Amino acid sequence: MTNTQIVEETIAFVKETLKGAEGGHDWFHIQRVFKNTLLIAKDEKVDVLVVSLGALLHDIADAKFNNGDETVGPKMASEFLTSLGVKKKIVEHVVKIIENISYKSSLGTKKLFTSKELQVVQDADRLDAIGALGIARAFNYGGFRNRELYNPEIAPNLQMTKEEYKASKAPTINHFYEKLLLLKDKMNTETGKELAKKRHQFMLEYLKQFYKEWNGNA
Repeated sequence: MTNTQIVEETIAFVKETLKGAEGGHDWFHIQRVFKNTLLIAKDEKVDVLVVSLGALLHDIADAKFNNGDETVGPKMASEFLTSLGVKKKIVEHVVKIIENISYKSSLGTKKLFTSKELQVVQDADRLDAIGALGIARAFNYGGFRNRELYNPEIAPNLQMTKEEYKASKAPTINHFYEKLLLLKDKMNTETGKELAKKRHQFMLEYLKQFYKEWNGNA
């Protein structure tokens, strides 16, 4: 099976698996991350098959929707790629990307796996978490979990542990300060850093307008 065929088979598998998924973690999210991954990869020396598969499979079974179990996604991806006859070394690299891509992984104390391929896919995923789409996804997920939009009496927790982050039920606006506004400075690649600037600025403008309207001043 050629690399192109492997990617096409993976796209079909992901589309089918994520049918009916929450709007911020559905096929369209994967598609955007995949496109951004290929865009960023143009300027980096990476294995294109690895970053392609990492992007396509990074949310195949997000722990948020699997009772917090972080092993489901990597296991599902590994079994699928192995069934296609993908080389063991590539499968293992893709699994490592899935295990280490999330923001909450950076809140842990253990030493993390890193590779240029992970950095590229991580930047692509983080880009989709900020800007206009990031705002839409944040409120979509907040609605999905029936969270408050904003509560002035609940301050953002800027020193969260990984477990606190996973268990958080804070208002969606807090999520901007606890994660989204921090991502610009956590980008790995030059392309990622550049693309993040405009999206970051858009979020700042949005928050300014949000507070004006919240307080009845606009």
